[in-house]
Amino acid sequence: MSVDMIRVAIVDDQLLVRHGFKYIINAQPDMEVVGEASNGHEAVTLADFACPHVLLMDVQMPEYSGIEATRDIMAAWPNCKIIILTTFDTEEYVFQGIRSGAIGYLLKDTAPEELIEAIRAAFRGEAIFRTAIASKAMARMVSSARANMADSGLSNSMGESFTEREHEVLQQMAYGLRNEEIAAKLYIGESTVKTHVHHILQKLGVDDRTQAVVFAIRNRIVQ
Repeated sequence: MSVDMIRVAIVDDQLLVRHGFKYIINAQPDMEVVGEASNGHEAVTLADFACPHVLLMDVQMPEYSGIEATRDIMAAWPNCKIIILTTFDTEEYVFQGIRSGAIGYLLKDTAPEELIEAIRAAFRGEAIFRTAIASKAMARMVSSARANMADSGLSNSMGESFTEREHEVLQQMAYGLRNEEIAAKLYIGESTVKTHVHHILQKLGVDDRTQAVVFAIRNRIVQ
């Protein structure tokens, strides 16, 4: 087994769904399925045994939900990248998934090529929230953070408040936009965007863009 292979685990209570994803994933030259589970309890054991880089997690499963399993897995193995994969495009699942530590949220009817690219993006540490509801939910969370910090005087872990422009950049980061896209959206230079992103990461004390977006939720900057 090559060390360059992306190790993927699949958690879903439907055998046909697991087999379908497994076939698509194993057909890729840079990834392989290292395990499967049919419920949340099995998912936690699987993560411990198989040590996947990326785990595709169903939400509604018997005995133990995917949200609960995601929370437990991330507590024990924070480097595992979990993508919530479900038929339900609801804000509540998005909220719960992010708070539990998931890095992405996709629907099961996602095109195979988009699923594969999402796995690669998750492996790189990029957030994948590309459904219409997910994008709105992420924007709402970041906007709420901005309002809460302004109303209550909350500051981040380094005791510094975000500027108005930094909040705008952070919101576009939540949409998954790249620096050049943020620059075009906000009518500012790409170098300016890079500076704002750098300041955001510094103020939050995180290493990358994904952590910056998720930080606001996990650390109760948003309610």
